[in-house]
Amino acid sequence: MEKQKLLLGKIQSVADLGNIVRKRRKQMGITQLDLSGITGVGNRFIVDLENGKETIQLGKALSIISWVGIELVAVEK
Repeated sequence: MEKQKLLLGKIQSVADLGNIVRKRRKQMGITQLDLSGITGVGNRFIVDLENGKETIQLGKALSIISWVGIELVAVEK
């Protein structure tokens, strides 16, 4: 049977992305500190990402997003 994918929400801002990452991390039962250690980024980065900091580094953010099992897909409006 094919694994059912969950639509976590429409991302219209950095804050939306941060909220989705936070929700997923909590579903996984790991802390921000755990996630930073596992992924090799600073804890401050995880805090900033989850709080929707506008100037977040995209490459690092994409790495975190992938690690927590989220796939971003761009679709035409």
